[in-house]
Amino acid sequence: MNGRRYGGQNPIAARATPPGRGALALIRTSGERALEILASVFSRPKALLAAPGNSIVYGWIVDPVSSLRVDEVLISVYRAPASYTGEDAADISCHGGAAVVRAVLDALTTAGFAGALPGEFSFRAFVNGKLDLTRAESVMELVSAETDAAARRAIVRLSGILERELAAVKENVVEALASAEILLDYPEEEIEDTVRWQDAVEQAIVRLETLSAGFGQGRIHGEGALAVIAGKPNAGKSSLFNALLAEDRSIVTELPGTTRDWIEARLLIEDIPVRLVDTAGLREAGGETAEKIGIRRSRELIDGADLVFYVIDGAAGPDGADKVFLEADGMKRRIIPVWNKADIVPLPPGFPAVEVSASGGAGLQRLRAEAAAVLGEGETLSGFGTARQNELSIRAAAALREVSAQESLELVPPFLREALNALNEITGDSASPDILEAMFSRFCVGK
Repeated sequence: MNGRRYGGQNPIAARATPPGRGALALIRTSGERALEILASVFSRPKALLAAPGNSIVYGWIVDPVSSLRVDEVLISVYRAPASYTGEDAADISCHGGAAVVRAVLDALTTAGFAGALPGEFSFRAFVNGKLDLTRAESVMELVSAETDAAARRAIVRLSGILERELAAVKENVVEALASAEILLDYPEEEIEDTVRWQDAVEQAIVRLETLSAGFGQGRIHGEGALAVIAGKPNAGKSSLFNALLAEDRSIVTELPGTTRDWIEARLLIEDIPVRLVDTAGLREAGGETAEKIGIRRSRELIDGADLVFYVIDGAAGPDGADKVFLEADGMKRRIIPVWNKADIVPLPPGFPAVEVSASGGAGLQRLRAEAAAVLGEGETLSGFGTARQNELSIRAAAALREVSAQESLELVPPFLREALNALNEITGDSASPDILEAMFSRFCVGK
């Protein structure tokens, strides 16, 4: 945008709806004298200037050079400070054709509006105290949400629950810091309740751990879960992959080792976005380099998976390698054993697996339900919404744990201040202008 940076109150305008053909489009404006400048290209300037906040005015956008009518519009008027940005603002509802939208934006630019930078409206809302940084980030989460669950979580954060929970954590840390400093300044005085600062630290750690746990679930619902189909060659992994997708994507043959590399596709499992990966069969590879590489990649994907479908060839039955995999430490929580080819050999009584026939489709509904239960375990609407928030929380919690480990009270306040600084970065109370610009630049233009 010609070197322009975020900040200031200059009038800005941008399309707030996606480009392309549509019945209507929304163009957002905000800034100092935004309504006066908009009135200069509006057919009813007096009506617009006299309109109270949260009202709508009908009229036409007029080309400021030719005085020709550009489009018939409705203008929603917002008065500072009761607007999204905290400034005087207006949303223009016009017809959605590309030529019309371009003409309206040209008229606004000629009149004096600058094109808004990505996320500049939300940036101004943050700067003007309408949103803290967690709520500003939740705006983009809501815009990007692809599932109902992701949208629900973003709406909860937008309502301010994360902001309030972080305020409680900060209160714990400030309480602990004040108590520790009083004890250092007046070591010989009997000061009631100051010895309870350790309790405040423990409460803060527990609250941060709870919010981080919520981030894990939010990531799954927002970004999607990685689900890997694993097992020995010819167990029916590719058949299960195709059956879950309800299409033929992976090659299926009776020859073991057909899948040399992994193949992936995306699907929804009960409103959870899933990146499903079909991997090479797990076995001790021979001399062929391609198969060795494929098996190594399979193991790497398994290690990073949120869920593993481990396919057992029901016709052959489980062997020692299957049992070793199923009993491995760290795998039990996120693995679903799948007894495939149940149409040939039914699942033995007491064997902990989901019975399916990948070729015939039997058992797939139950398998989906089991997968949704594993991925949705511990689901909560609370928690962090972005990796940035979670990483800063981890830093704050680490500093607080150092507090608990100190034998000398003199070493406590620096760690408490470190934790408080990290928390202030989450909410934006101490974020630098460069960091803020980098964050908001990832937002949509017009938001």
